[in-house]
Amino acid sequence: MDLYAENILEHYRSPRGKKPINDGAWSVVHHEDNPSCGDELTIGLKVENGKITAVAWDGSGCAISQAAMSMLSEELIGKDIADAPGKKEVLELLGVPVSARRMKCAMLGLHTLLNAAKKIEGGKLNS
Repeated sequence: MDLYAENILEHYRSPRGKKPINDGAWSVVHHEDNPSCGDELTIGLKVENGKITAVAWDGSGCAISQAAMSMLSEELIGKDIADAPGKKEVLELLGVPVSARRMKCAMLGLHTLLNAAKKIEGGKLNS
């Protein structure tokens, strides 16, 4: 098996940062789903002075969506919310070619993160 595919399966089987999210413990919580395949993710972010200090996520779906969120969550700690990885970086983290059909799966975590960031920028933070 390809080394990158093994890495995806490792993140899928032992996801980093995945745990139940209690809304009151996070600066912002946001949920997204992909109705075309049923994948879903909820992300919780703690943000202090514009920097991400903690990340948690929960959800279900295919190996690509879950592994991408696991990998993304490892990249976020200590980053300024504006400097979060983008599409290119997420694809580099996955390290495998992603077909057009699977691109929504691969980008679900990033999409969820970006919409959570919009809540932060819009002042919709938990107190």
